Amino acid sequence: MNKLMSLNGAIAAFRFSDQGELEEHLIGGGANINEDALDLLDLLAHVCQANLSIATMQARGWEKVSGQGGFYPVEGFTVIGLEWSAVAQGNYGVVLKNEGADYQTAFNLLGGGGES
Repeated sequence: MNKLMSLNGAIAAFRFSDQGELEEHLIGGGANINEDALDLLDLLAHVCQANLSIATMQARGWEKVSGQGGFYPVEGFTVIGLEWSAVAQGNYGVVLKNEGADYQTAFNLLGGGGES
């Protein structure tokens, strides 16, 4: 997660369980969020898990119904907000300020499992 926090504009990194429970987090020192934001990170962890599960279901269903491949497995996703975005893959996520965010680098780091 330290590598995720080294990304340009990273304000938080987190790990969540297969059930979406927040298991671990880091919040950047210069971030405009504080420990009260744990509720937000907990919600975001659940949103990430839910979206990954739904996207997987849709990708598998679409491949079966359409006969087209390449949609499954779902590798990750990004939720883009007005000021910041969340990028998730596997059981890790990172919150980035939109200004200057490098989403591809975030996905590349998350592809390694987000480990330190």
